[in-house]
Amino acid sequence: MKIELLYFDGCPSWQTAFENLKRALQVERISDPIQVIEIVNAEQASQEKFLGSPSVRIDGRDLWYEQRENYSLSCRVYTTPEGVKGSPTVEMLRFKIQSAVSA
Repeated sequence: MKIELLYFDGCPSWQTAFENLKRALQVERISDPIQVIEIVNAEQASQEKFLGSPSVRIDGRDLWYEQRENYSLSCRVYTTPEGVKGSPTVEMLRFKIQSAVSA
């Protein structure tokens, strides 16, 4: 399984997302490595179809996919049980990972 975390350096939430992703994978007993990809400019954002920082992809599919025509270095927000946050919770990630694995 290919697991990627995409971010840009100015994002204040990517490290929390990285820790939550590591924890979710641990609980799900998935030992595949996480490839951390820094998006450094608008051209790369477009090439990667970067939906904002932080983004998590499994086997090339964004876990929170949305249709978009423009890609940029931007922060991403997630609706969590505690309200809107800059990164998904461990439980949100677990649910999405389970869905991706069973697809």
